[in-house]
Amino acid sequence: MAAIVAVAVNIDGRREILGITVMPSEAETFWADFPRSLTRRGLPGVQLVISDAHEGLRAAARKVPGAGWKRCRVHFQRNLLARLGKTHKPVVSAVVKTGFAEKDPDEGLARWREVADNLYERFRDVAEPVDESERDALAYMVLDTSLRSKLHGTNPLERVNK
Repeated sequence: MAAIVAVAVNIDGRREILGITVMPSEAETFWADFPRSLTRRGLPGVQLVISDAHEGLRAAARKVPGAGWKRCRVHFQRNLLARLGKTHKPVVSAVVKTGFAEKDPDEGLARWREVADNLYERFRDVAEPVDESERDALAYMVLDTSLRSKLHGTNPLERVNK
């Protein structure tokens, strides 16, 4: 069984719970049904889906008209740091965080490239996923800067689930 919760950031920057459902599994079939149910209930559109890298959810997000997908920043960093020994985690974490620091999308992309290139020198196991994830990690940068602080990841939702 999987409990699924959809949270949105409205135009005022406030988080709202849009829907909750329980599904038999996290298979793509069930993920795809959930956004359709939100649309039937009046959700006018989705600009960005933020989640962990679950393939079923990513596939369902690709079917939502006009929506991009962003990997949760916290999940992304956790997965990266799991590839490292204890002594390197603080340094790599700090370097990767700088990749999210820019406000301008073009500057953000340039910074992300710089982060990936710098990591290749000492941490190839981490640099490759950083290199491959620029589009997903920075997808939120096309949205208004006033909303971005609410769009880093799924942590607020995970706090509710504890």
